[in-house]
Amino acid sequence: MNSALILVIEDDPAVAQGLLDGLSKAGFAVVWKASGAEGVAFTQLAVVHLILLDVRLPDGSGFDFCRQLRQKGMFAPIIILTAQHEALDKILGLEMGADDYLTKPFDLRELISRIRAQLRRAYGEFSSAESNQMSIGGLLVDLSSGQVSRDGAPVSLTPIEFRLLTYLARHRGQVLSRGQIVEAVWGHEADPDSEAAVNVHIRRLREKVELDSSRPALIITVPGMGYKLAKEITKP
Repeated sequence: MNSALILVIEDDPAVAQGLLDGLSKAGFAVVWKASGAEGVAFTQLAVVHLILLDVRLPDGSGFDFCRQLRQKGMFAPIIILTAQHEALDKILGLEMGADDYLTKPFDLRELISRIRAQLRRAYGEFSSAESNQMSIGGLLVDLSSGQVSRDGAPVSLTPIEFRLLTYLARHRGQVLSRGQIVEAVWGHEADPDSEAAVNVHIRRLREKVELDSSRPALIITVPGMGYKLAKEITKP
């Protein structure tokens, strides 16, 4: 999906120019905004397919702007760019609704690979046009529209949460390691940080789809192995 519009929210002109040049050469359309407020405002005016969001911005934290974007209904993938190495900062970004993260300095080729993986999963293989629905413990998952509902009421999931639920559903009853989940849902090789990120997203997903997230009945933890979706799933 090289025709995708990528929004770069980054206050450092040198870093921003490097991203504009590199992503443009890779075939993407790119728009740069130097502040969080400008970036959020732009998403209300144009169709943005992916956002690169710096953590340190002149008008606030990128984490807060990430949360604002999600609250405003922006469900395009968000990749956090951070100079921080602590796992806590990465987890905080995921908590605010980010889909992935990269720590500066990063290799442009890796960034482009991450971008293409996010676009492929958001608008490609996980959003096929085929009509396909699954009923999961009272939830209705529509694979063609990307919508989830319970008893007719919509359940709001981020793109990464929907892809995670979909991946688990397509392998219902099968134990999936964190590494398998990272490679399938994020599209890159697993490492300790990304495997830890799976735990964050699983917890967030449970809070939205489980009747009691403190006692999950749908998304089951298999100690020492990973996660699985409960097998009692039927097609409607």
